Amino acid sequence: MTEASPYRRVGEAIRGGIVCVADHSSNHVPRDIELGIDPALLEKHIALDIGVEGVAERMARRHDIPAHIACISRLVCDLHREEDSPGVVPQKSDGHLIPGNIGANIERRLERFHRPYHVALGEWLDEAQPELIVALHSFTPQMESGGEERPWEVALLYNHDDRAARHAIRLFAEEGLIVGDNQPYSGKQLNATMDRHAEALGRPYLTIEVRQDMIEREADQARWAALVADVARRTVLALKGT
Repeated sequence: MTEASPYRRVGEAIRGGIVCVADHSSNHVPRDIELGIDPALLEKHIALDIGVEGVAERMARRHDIPAHIACISRLVCDLHREEDSPGVVPQKSDGHLIPGNIGANIERRLERFHRPYHVALGEWLDEAQPELIVALHSFTPQMESGGEERPWEVALLYNHDDRAARHAIRLFAEEGLIVGDNQPYSGKQLNATMDRHAEALGRPYLTIEVRQDMIEREADQARWAALVADVARRTVLALKGT
């Protein structure tokens, strides 16, 4: 990875295998971008999906599921938004103002981060032709700006194509977990990366959201990497049987 790169890869994709995509895995802010926020906010969920990078790394290195991992904070440019979304360069997040993004050159951010990330991801997936894409995210147990506690330990999000999600919801539930079905928010409203790179091309996918307190520690990240890898593989088998 270079300072200018919005992504990195871990592992080698095997044609027809399973791959992982992590859009919100980093809290990195390039040196020439000033967000104007308390640096402590970069360790919170508004800057990254806590724990996801560790899970994705372990899935790639220990479970042979290669990963396309973001290297830029979503406060700089949210790679999991459409280019014309108001949140692609957020001015506020969970009640926190992002002063440096007010009046920012959005086109420049898109050209520098969003487009290279998605062009590279698209080319990688075209070459790999994966049998399943795992889009990995995490969610905070409760929003700082208010709202109820979120009881789900893991959730599956989807837009129109729920064929893989249905199997994974069942498989996670069989592990004794509290599983959300399009919770804590719906993939029918926010599914940008998988809408573009999976649903539009008929590729099966799982958008998996793990509650952040479940994967904050390295030991938990290792456990969840094994669990997600296992569920993904069993989902593939279930899809082949339908």
